[in-house]
Amino acid sequence: MAAVVSVALWPGFAQGIGFGVGVYPAFQTTVTPLNNGAYQVAVSGSSAPVSYWCGIGDFAIRTLRTKATQRIYITRAYEKQTRTVEFSLNPPEGVDTTPGYSITVKRVGENMSAGSAQGYCWDNFMDFGFR
Repeated sequence: MAAVVSVALWPGFAQGIGFGVGVYPAFQTTVTPLNNGAYQVAVSGSSAPVSYWCGIGDFAIRTLRTKATQRIYITRAYEKQTRTVEFSLNPPEGVDTTPGYSITVKRVGENMSAGSAQGYCWDNFMDFGFR
């Protein structure tokens, strides 16, 4: 009987502590298209780089209908005052676009595929309050 109760309560427990399949992170992103073909991403509830990548990756795939293989580039690095990052589907001119090994929003030219960026939307560590 205890096992049946545990299974029945599992979804609520998973949401309460922030893990589980289909549970969205405790942050919110706002993507604003700009006149120059770039997109500004603002995040509330987190300042983790993966939250910005999640926002633009999800927007690119769901709203712009890009392929998961489409590269997304930082065209304006993280600004602490406004807590925003600007991204584009086109590489910025005159900047090294060789992807690094760390996840950052502080380097113009940093990039990853839309699918990889969207994958951070379901990254469990986002839910455990590591901000």
